Amino acid sequence: MPAAPGGPRLLLRRLREAMAEPVGPQARLDRIVVLIASNMVAEVCSVYVLRDDGNLELFATEGLNREAVHLTTMRAGEGLVGLIAATAEPLSLSDAQSHPAFSYRPETGEEVYHAFLGVPLLRAGNTLGVLVVQNRTYRVYSEEEIEALQTTAMVLAEMIASGELQALSPGTVSASRRALSQGGVALADGVGLGHVVLHEPRIVVRNLIAENVEREASRLDTAIAEVRAAIDDLVERGDVAGAGEHREVLETVRMFAHDQGWLRRMREAVLSGLTAEAAVERVQSDNRARMLRQSDPYLRERLHDLDDLANRLLRQLVGHPTVGPDAMPENAILVARSMGPAALLDYDRARLRGVVLEEGGPTSHIAIVARALGIPAVGEVANATALVETGDAIIVDGGTGEIQIRPGPEIEAAYAEKARLRARRQEQYRSLRDVPAVTRDGVAVGLQLNAGLIVDLSHLNETGAEGVGLFRTELQFMVAERMPTAAEQQILYEAVFDAVGDLPVTIRTLDIGGDKVLPYMKALEEENPALGWRAIRIGLDRPGLLRMQLRALLKAARGRPLKIMFPMVATVEEFVQARAIVEREKAHLTRHGHPLPADCRLGVMVEVPSLLFQMDEIAAEADFLSVGSNDLMQFLFAVDRENRQVANRFDPLSAAALRAFRLIAERAKAAGTPATVCGEIGGRPLEAMALIGLGFRALSMSPASLGPVKAMVLGLDAGAVSAFLEQELARTRDGASLRPALAAFAEAHGVPV
Repeated sequence: MPAAPGGPRLLLRRLREAMAEPVGPQARLDRIVVLIASNMVAEVCSVYVLRDDGNLELFATEGLNREAVHLTTMRAGEGLVGLIAATAEPLSLSDAQSHPAFSYRPETGEEVYHAFLGVPLLRAGNTLGVLVVQNRTYRVYSEEEIEALQTTAMVLAEMIASGELQALSPGTVSASRRALSQGGVALADGVGLGHVVLHEPRIVVRNLIAENVEREASRLDTAIAEVRAAIDDLVERGDVAGAGEHREVLETVRMFAHDQGWLRRMREAVLSGLTAEAAVERVQSDNRARMLRQSDPYLRERLHDLDDLANRLLRQLVGHPTVGPDAMPENAILVARSMGPAALLDYDRARLRGVVLEEGGPTSHIAIVARALGIPAVGEVANATALVETGDAIIVDGGTGEIQIRPGPEIEAAYAEKARLRARRQEQYRSLRDVPAVTRDGVAVGLQLNAGLIVDLSHLNETGAEGVGLFRTELQFMVAERMPTAAEQQILYEAVFDAVGDLPVTIRTLDIGGDKVLPYMKALEEENPALGWRAIRIGLDRPGLLRMQLRALLKAARGRPLKIMFPMVATVEEFVQARAIVEREKAHLTRHGHPLPADCRLGVMVEVPSLLFQMDEIAAEADFLSVGSNDLMQFLFAVDRENRQVANRFDPLSAAALRAFRLIAERAKAAGTPATVCGEIGGRPLEAMALIGLGFRALSMSPASLGPVKAMVLGLDAGAVSAFLEQELARTRDGASLRPALAAFAEAHGVPV
């Protein structure tokens, strides 16, 4: 089948003219299949569209029976057309009827055609339909012909994605616009209904057909050279020149940037008549469709590298468009591949109704911040950013870990009712605001809040919390463009004291390092950052930084009680060194006539397992202890809490973990040292019940958790759960989780968990 004069470029020009004609969508689609058949010297050209029910429907044809349009349907995977939709791969056959997947449809009249070429209609890796040409003769389609049809398919995919064809078939919605339900991992409880805002959104290519092919080829070559140079610069720069994962990632991206096959396919797409941007989009859409269907997790992971490279190239071609936090609707649902807590804090929380992430587990810092802000969040939603577009309706269920994309009216109504029920339940919790947290057998449990921003402290009055058990100071540093001065820090801490009034507040010194890197500090390349130079280790090695923060705290607390807690302490000696720095700062302020806090207590965050073997010593030295359960579990079980493959491998209600918590509670009680749990498990009713049974009498949690935990405390017999745990721990020898047994205990005793 020889190509017609003018080839794909002429066809694209004619398609552009057809797209601009003032006719209805069916007439336009009918005109397009005639143009394609003529250009490809084919006797048949047909377009099948993937409907919202997952079936493919014949939308237009030249050569087959026109009466079959909108009547012929097939399932994805059924017949040759269904096979193309399922695999997202082109299919070229010289004798279609001999293929085992061939499905005969008598209403179409296609039995006289033998040669078959079909390509998927792809957009962002999603299959929207199938484009087919057929001939009576037995023949083999050339690579050039396949490439030309794929290029044409991209234009048709944009037409489908626009929703223009929706009215042509009752109940049919463009595949890229149909309703989807996706599962992920629950990060922060709550139900959010709103519209998508993409964090670092994919660049949408609008201009597909080239006016001047030579100019587009030159633009593509220039952009490729500039992207290569930028990546080379990143790899060779001093701050990432050492060995490590960061450099390996960049080296992988550089390898792809120099891949000749990738470059050749983009250049061929440009020469076929696409703009440089459309060529990048088309090749990446093909790559994405192929790799999303891979079972090998390594190959699927490379998709991120290719996406990153394609986005770099698109940004180079079209500039650097940004959708800033200011351009948000009133009910925004943020969708991102991944993001840090500082990026989340850039957005207007008054407009933010939820967060959806492709990455990020329940113990990641973004999850912790989302819970602190009361924003429903779901993580580990595969391919989330490619499934949505800015403005799409979306629902986030942070309790079940599910999201609904472009939901129908019934689904939306059901979730709206769920949100109303949750609001009523929250109202019931608010009614407990002034009720003391005392168990049925008279044990008082102090319930405090975790916070990191001044805005969080307004929850003290709303929840009736007894104080702030953990105020994270690093968030002030993470959202700033430069290191906050001592005066700026002092202003923040004074505002904290003013906000809490007479309630106690425990302020944790700067906990940076690991995954919390300040944007204005040089990143240190480490093989294991969670085990590296972070928190108190930075403070002791760079005492000027720690002294500046301590001086600001001491000056801000003048005349009021002050509780300072040091994170990541691994030895008693580290705490002694930190305490000595505090004493020197107190002496300095006294010499210069500054008033001191009315009382200054110094505590330790128990999160490094080595302290479990120094409990008597640290409990004697420190004024109070606070258990950071998130890191303690991470280090105790050697499980990276940011790694989705292992983050949920071990349970904090396992026998080993509960014995560690019991040891801390017992040693602290023996020394007369107050001990609080401020990690995430303190805010989950079932886990909180276990902690009370182990002897803890103070818990600190996110504001949203305080109501459910208080309701649990009011329904609990502390003595009964303590005796139950002692019995279970004594007879458990395999380290198994006690979660099922504790849940059964709660149900049997009417404890709301």
